[in-house]
Amino acid sequence: MLMRVCWQWWWQPSSMEATALESLIEMGFPQNRAEKALALTGNQGIESAMDWLMEHENDPDLDEPYVPPQGHVLSTEEPPEGRTPESVQSGSDPTLEELTEEDNRRPLSEEEKREQTKRMMELITQKQREREEREKRESIEREKQRRKQGQELSLIRQKLQEDEMKKLAEERRKEKLEEKLAKQRVREKIERDKAERAKKFGGGCSSSSQGSTLPEQSAPIPVPSSPSQEPPVKREYDQCRIQVRLLDGTSLTQTFRAKEQLAAVRLYVELNRKDNGDEPFHLLTSFPRRVFTEEDMEKPLQELGLVPSAVLIVAKKGNS
Repeated sequence: MLMRVCWQWWWQPSSMEATALESLIEMGFPQNRAEKALALTGNQGIESAMDWLMEHENDPDLDEPYVPPQGHVLSTEEPPEGRTPESVQSGSDPTLEELTEEDNRRPLSEEEKREQTKRMMELITQKQREREEREKRESIEREKQRRKQGQELSLIRQKLQEDEMKKLAEERRKEKLEEKLAKQRVREKIERDKAERAKKFGGGCSSSSQGSTLPEQSAPIPVPSSPSQEPPVKREYDQCRIQVRLLDGTSLTQTFRAKEQLAAVRLYVELNRKDNGDEPFHLLTSFPRRVFTEEDMEKPLQELGLVPSAVLIVAKKGNS
């Protein structure tokens, strides 16, 4: 009948591990941290434990007691390879013999402990300096990235502002062009109306002007008055000659139809005046003195008594 053999391994510190543990505790590390660092680095020495502690100093469970992993319980009908039933029965184990030899090692003297502690403190200082330099480089790199992103954002904002200014300038240019075209259409309409009037009434005006000069050259023939003579018929004029005196002393002269509204005269002045043409103005007559209102602008020239000719004066609003 074969014997069932069970092995259970437990973590037990050797004298060298105990010396490293004591050195770490003397350097100021808590015992739980020191034990955990030595165990999780495979007991490869104080330097490995120090590196592990530096890397895991922010772990939330760093100060919790170290719990060694539970050994595996194996059942087999034959002893494992390299082991004999006699060694199993007698309890002898090469690993245990090595542990016993390590336990018999000489412990460090006080001078060696101080020397080892000094080396560890220098190692800690070096590790801290390296970490500070690494953090400084990372901080400088982050600052460079932040400035680069700030410059990129500034360039983007500047480009957006330039695009907005270009858009506003283009809209303003289009508005001015449309306004200019509108004024040009009004001037063309006035010129067409003027040409039509000249074509339609040019001959009559010349004949009437010639007829008006005849009485000046020849003396009027007296006609005997008689009670049965009819009163002279009032002449109807189709055209009206308007002279407009501007603020700077210059004048504009234009012929209009008698039935045209006074607003046509004001529009003609607005389009052709050169004396600070953006200011609002009134139209008035000096004798008899009369200031034309907005209601008068809708009335024809013959109704306002401006036919066949009249002189109008441009005055600033508020000075009339």
